[in-house]
Amino acid sequence: MKSSTWVSIFPSSIQELLSKLPEPILDRIEEVRVRQERPLELNYAGQFHYVSRRGVLTDVPHEGYRPTREDGNRLLDFITNHSLYTMEEELRKGYITIQGGHRIGLAGRAVLTKGHVDHLRDITSFNIRIAREMQGVGDSIIPYLLDFRHQTVNHTLIVSPPQHGKTTLIRDLARLMSTGQWRHPEAKWKGLKVGVVDERSEIAGCMKGVPSFDVGPRTDVLDGCPKAEGMMMMIRSMSPDVMLVDEIGRPEDAEAIREALHAGIRVIATAHGGELEDVLRRPVLNKLMSDELFQSYVVLRRSGRGMSRRFYDARRRLLHPDGLAMKGGGMDG
Repeated sequence: MKSSTWVSIFPSSIQELLSKLPEPILDRIEEVRVRQERPLELNYAGQFHYVSRRGVLTDVPHEGYRPTREDGNRLLDFITNHSLYTMEEELRKGYITIQGGHRIGLAGRAVLTKGHVDHLRDITSFNIRIAREMQGVGDSIIPYLLDFRHQTVNHTLIVSPPQHGKTTLIRDLARLMSTGQWRHPEAKWKGLKVGVVDERSEIAGCMKGVPSFDVGPRTDVLDGCPKAEGMMMMIRSMSPDVMLVDEIGRPEDAEAIREALHAGIRVIATAHGGELEDVLRRPVLNKLMSDELFQSYVVLRRSGRGMSRRFYDARRRLLHPDGLAMKGGGMDG
């Protein structure tokens, strides 16, 4: 995705500063944090910097450009299409997903109704997470997920901390599975029917129901639908061979996954965690893992040396590379 596409999200004052940054930096930016009257912040490659009034990066807060109330109002107008009241549900959740799959987190004053958040007002903080299509990131992963006996993929849970590549990976896995690019010399079967339940509109980046990212020719996307309900709808209506869903963790998510597995549908899901032990501490996921419903686990972790990938079997035993030559450097650790 061209950097100019997402830069246009911002009001002109911030666009002007971002446009002065070197293209290699713009191409790596993962988050832009706009906080009213506080320095403009960029995050990329696990680092953060501020953007100065001259459009250069700095680590000194007082040198950073401080977005004004007008900057915040213009940004909010753009992401809500000048109609804040139509975004009540998104404001209740605390984020808005816009064209291209970019998710914008919001913070401000919470308005409560009967003790629960009804919506946000006086929004002064924005976290713009830049979505990018990175074809090929799944090439070194998918050979470890294959079920040769049934000519499909294993039920798989992908674990990583936030912003370590889970969503980018499952987007590319959807494309690979849909097109039948198994990246293994002995995998000869055709592409599968893939169902994507995209609650936050981040995986496929749909615009009016049409994916803006390449998720494959045999992929159906249920956009903006709660995960558990969406999985059940996919099971009943689209008969996928494999279903992908991002960031599971609620009891209803686990029940829907069980229903999919019992229906013969393979599931690839993601969850937050630094290690498998972190996921095991969450009661809902602990039950799924203890029952060995997942056949494969992938743990992603980014460091200064790059991205490490560790693979485990259903009993959470560490697997080692089998000597297969893989694009992207294989597996670390």
